[in-house]
Amino acid sequence: MLLLTPGPVQTRPETRAAMAVDIAPWDRDFGVEYIAIRERVRDLAGGVAGVHATLPLQGAGHFMVEAALRTFVPAGGRILVPCNGAYAERIIRLAREAGRNPVPMPVPDTRRVRGDEVAAALAADPTISHVGMVYSETGSGIINDPAEVGAAVRAAGRRLIVDAVSAFGALPFDLKAQPECDAVLFTSNKCIEGLPGIGFAICPMERARERAGKAGSWCFDLGDVLLHAERSGWGSFRFTPPVQALHAFGVAMDLYVAEGGQKARLARYTENMRVLRAGVERLGLRPYLDAAHQGPIILTLHQPDSPGFTLQGFVDALKRRGVLISNFFTTKTPTIRIGCIGAVTPDDMRGAVAAMGEVLAEMGVAPRVAA
Repeated sequence: MLLLTPGPVQTRPETRAAMAVDIAPWDRDFGVEYIAIRERVRDLAGGVAGVHATLPLQGAGHFMVEAALRTFVPAGGRILVPCNGAYAERIIRLAREAGRNPVPMPVPDTRRVRGDEVAAALAADPTISHVGMVYSETGSGIINDPAEVGAAVRAAGRRLIVDAVSAFGALPFDLKAQPECDAVLFTSNKCIEGLPGIGFAICPMERARERAGKAGSWCFDLGDVLLHAERSGWGSFRFTPPVQALHAFGVAMDLYVAEGGQKARLARYTENMRVLRAGVERLGLRPYLDAAHQGPIILTLHQPDSPGFTLQGFVDALKRRGVLISNFFTTKTPTIRIGCIGAVTPDDMRGAVAAMGEVLAEMGVAPRVAA
């Protein structure tokens, strides 16, 4: 099965095989492996040894976002959330339910957030301490720029939290250049192409240390994760970790480096996107985003206006042909989501386009004629 979703993503056989082992998380050999993973992740984020630390938690990307909100935004504090998609809306809900006060900043989901908009919102409300942004919005496929937004946050003397869950490893990020950033967040699946099960926050150690004990949750306290590592060793975990997922993540990191790292991965995903977008446009499907705003992570398409088309029917027919895509959408208008990330190639995308053409013909969807 060819898995074309924005996560979980298609993985390599070597990565999946690494899960088929029994490991004790307190074993010293595994501790060495875990330390190496933390250091490699920190370095990939542009972090500096002794200044930044990788602070993992068991669970999904939303767990990491909530942990960062609880750890770094004071209880009752205000956080500006530039909102051009469903995952920014989830930051708003996570913040509110954690006892923080989100300040939504609506932006159309067809373009990126601009730094001048963030600067204006911060100037208008000096009580806001943080900005929480999504790097890659997988609702529409739009890519926001944390460097541009971060510059506005830094100039205003505020702090930044970056949800990079579907971006990290493919799109660049440099903590050294963004001292205003309290946390950049991602998971073991997505662009590193590991298995699901663990999330990562890369944070300034001084900030995490001073915020320890203030999250209102032991489980979601990133400062406590840091204190535990400093007290018990960087190869230790507070609670039983998804140790097989961590082991597989180490293998995925090896494959990532062998491919050429961030630039090579971005190049492959970008070509996947190019092939897919050109192919579906030939089939008469209309992309949700203009080409100038299209990111390399996910392609979102308007659903055909045809009585024979249903999203679940389209998904089921593709699955019979060996291609699996998401059976839901998060945009206000009906759309189709097709991921371009994971262990897939441009040739895989050509095969998927051919399968989509067969399905559309089967459903009686005629190609759209350009006006």
